[in-house]
Amino acid sequence: MSKIVLDASAILAVIIGEPGQEKLPPQLLADSVISTVNLAEVQGKLESLGWTSKEAWEDATGLLSAAVPFDRQQARTAGELLLQTRALGLSLGDRACLALAVALNAPVYTADQTWKKLKLGTRIHVIR
Repeated sequence: MSKIVLDASAILAVIIGEPGQEKLPPQLLADSVISTVNLAEVQGKLESLGWTSKEAWEDATGLLSAAVPFDRQQARTAGELLLQTRALGLSLGDRACLALAVALNAPVYTADQTWKKLKLGTRIHVIR
């Protein structure tokens, strides 16, 4: 199976047990990657919910195949996506996730409904 890219919202759904988590079974998560930008978002969100730093890091990284560093090409792609995604309210983290999916030519999973409206040439799966 090829890699899939997870948005912070998707991995949080799995960790917290939110609706949509069933669309990301362990065999799919085993091939998942996340941008380091999104990994930081997950870490921060879990800590804001009461996880210790260590628990948050272990939970955030424990389900993933890898965390991919945000590089120059992804930065350029994320910047280029700003005008196309501004009306949908996508954050830098959202665009970093999409830039990784574009770079890897991989499908991306998110819990963010607004992503359904995107036409980027990469497959977007909305889990709820």
